Amino acid sequence: MSGGAPAAAADSSGPAEQHTLVVPPEVSMVALLGAHDEVLRTIERALPALDIHVRGNEVTMTGSAADLGLAERLLDELIAIIGAGQPLNRDAVERSVAMLRDRTRERPADVLTTNIISNRGRTIRAKTLGQKRYVDAIDENTIVFGIGPAGTGKTYLAMAKAVAALQAKEVNRIILTRPAVEAGERLGFLPGTLNDKIDPYLRPLYDALHDMIDPDSIPRLMAAGTIEVAPLAYMRGRTLNDAFIILDEAQNTSPEQMKMFLTRLGFGSKIVVTGDVTQVDLPGGTESGLRVVSRILDGLDDVHFAHLSSDDVVRHRLVGAIVDAYGRWDERKRSGSGS
Repeated sequence: MSGGAPAAAADSSGPAEQHTLVVPPEVSMVALLGAHDEVLRTIERALPALDIHVRGNEVTMTGSAADLGLAERLLDELIAIIGAGQPLNRDAVERSVAMLRDRTRERPADVLTTNIISNRGRTIRAKTLGQKRYVDAIDENTIVFGIGPAGTGKTYLAMAKAVAALQAKEVNRIILTRPAVEAGERLGFLPGTLNDKIDPYLRPLYDALHDMIDPDSIPRLMAAGTIEVAPLAYMRGRTLNDAFIILDEAQNTSPEQMKMFLTRLGFGSKIVVTGDVTQVDLPGGTESGLRVVSRILDGLDDVHFAHLSSDDVVRHRLVGAIVDAYGRWDERKRSGSGS
């Protein structure tokens, strides 16, 4: 994209400038502006001080030098995202603006277009800066802890990396495990056999697998031991070589269970531990193994703690607001300032 000369010299507090940007002819203006100008409207909401007009493939903007500079960088990133074959939407624009304002070392286009795996025409990729750094940490470390609230993609992205590693023959199998700890229910009161009782705890892992692997092949892979989904208790006494191992809902492990799990690590294996320390379902008085391990292993070489936040929530936009509201409520309770 090329920029026109400013109408007047000014800084962010001086008189308005006007820049005209010419969108390259190979870029569809419909793709750039969005259906019913949704992307353009999002840009206008994100940069309310700018006056933006579009005519053909020219975008004319009037405003402060600082806002114009941000808008030009934003449009360059959006064009790069389109060039990578990814459609634009409101979330992509808002996340790009946030990264540019924070002056992150990563380009928004690089964050939002890095593919992890593709299956049946669907591509899984990081959608936020925190998620991209989490995925990169999985590539660079043997043990990674993904800690954050619901909806941040902790488990889903770890599963995607596991499937990608299996497809690339970097590992021979995937092992997925969870502690069978109740959230308001007890196993003994659930109907059916032991497998029937355990299945509800493992169902989210099965659901993610179905998004990433042909569902018809999953039973065959599980029968061959290439994919194993089992409660954490089944890990005791084993050494897991050449495997990508994921421990989900790790906030519901005791310190002893966490130590047992981590010491299952064998040669050629990688471990990803995911959890949300604000949602512990352990009996009263039992400290979460996920909280303890962050104090024990922090700073250890080849071990990384990735902390995700409400900014990384990729479910409905209200989920991030709900996470923040609960965080503020918990903080008020801890400080004793009311309920």
